[in-house]
Amino acid sequence: MQNKANTNLLTKRITQTAALATIAGGIGFMSLGTAYATSPGAQNFSNLPESITLTGTVRDFRERTEDGGHPDFQRRPSAGFGHYVGMVADVLSEDGKPIMASTGEKLSNNWKDSEGRNIMRPRTYLPAIEGDQAGYVNSSKTGATTTAEAFDQWFRDTPGINVSMPLDLTLVRQEGSNVYTFDDKTDPLYANTGGFFPINNELFGNSAGDNKNFHFTFELQTEFSYVADQGLNFKFTGDDDVWVFIDDHLVVDIGGVHGAVSQTIELDRLEWLEDGKRYKLSFFFAERHRTQSNFRLETTLQLRSVELPPTAALYD
Repeated sequence: MQNKANTNLLTKRITQTAALATIAGGIGFMSLGTAYATSPGAQNFSNLPESITLTGTVRDFRERTEDGGHPDFQRRPSAGFGHYVGMVADVLSEDGKPIMASTGEKLSNNWKDSEGRNIMRPRTYLPAIEGDQAGYVNSSKTGATTTAEAFDQWFRDTPGINVSMPLDLTLVRQEGSNVYTFDDKTDPLYANTGGFFPINNELFGNSAGDNKNFHFTFELQTEFSYVADQGLNFKFTGDDDVWVFIDDHLVVDIGGVHGAVSQTIELDRLEWLEDGKRYKLSFFFAERHRTQSNFRLETTLQLRSVELPPTAALYD
C-alpha cells in the first residue's frame, strides 16, 4: 500500500527533522507519543521546555450503593472485569463529549501494530495497515456500563450527581528527548498516594470505608500542531475507562473496569490530518472501582490547554 501509513515509523522517528523541534519550542504545546530513538548528537532538544502543565476538569461521584450514588461507579461489569471496546461512538457530540454507543464488548486480545504496541480496533477512518496484528472481541460479553442517561453524566456537571473542579497535570520532558510524560508513580504529588488519586479528602470525600477517593472522571481538552511524517504519537497506560479523540475522532478505546491497559496512536495513521495545521485532542478518563488507579501519559505532541468549561461547586 503506497501511502505514508506504510512507511517505516521507526525510520521516521530516527530521521526526525529540526522542524519538529522548532514547533515544539512554543511553551504550552506538547506532542503526544512515545520516545524517539536517539543517539548522542542526533537531536538537540535543549530548546524545549522542561515541563508542560495542562489543566483539565475532575468530577467526583458517589458510588452506586450510597444515597445519590451513580449506577456506573463501584459496579462490576455484567460479563466480569476487563477491557471493553465499542462503548462510545466514533465521533464526539456537538458539545464535545463522548456518546454512549453500547454497553461494550469484552476484548480478549488487543490489536497490535508492527512494533507490538496495543492499538485500537480498526475503523473506516483508521484502517489496519501492513504489519498490524488482529485482536479478538467477544461480542456476547457486554455490560460495562448501564444506560445512556447515566453515561451522559460522566463528563458533564450534573447537580446532585457530581461536583467538579479544575485539575492540573504536569508533564515532564525525559532527558535528551522530546518525550513528555505524566506518571502517577513518579509525579511528586502522587508518588506517595499509591496511584492517581487527585481528589482524596475533597469534593464528595473519600470512598466509603476507605482513605482514598476512587470514583471520579477527568476530562482534558487540548490542541496541537501536526507535523507530518515525524512519528508523532500518544500513549496511555492505566485504568479504568479511557477514550482519546483527535479532531473529534476516536483513536484510543480502553473502556471497562480493569487493571492497567495501554494503547498507542501514531498520528501519521490519521491520513486526513494536514501538515502544519492545528487540531484538537480530547481526553476522557474514568476511575470507577477500587482497588487501583493507574495513570500514565507519554507523548511527543506539543499540546496546549483550551478554555475550560465552568466547574461546579458543591450543591445544596
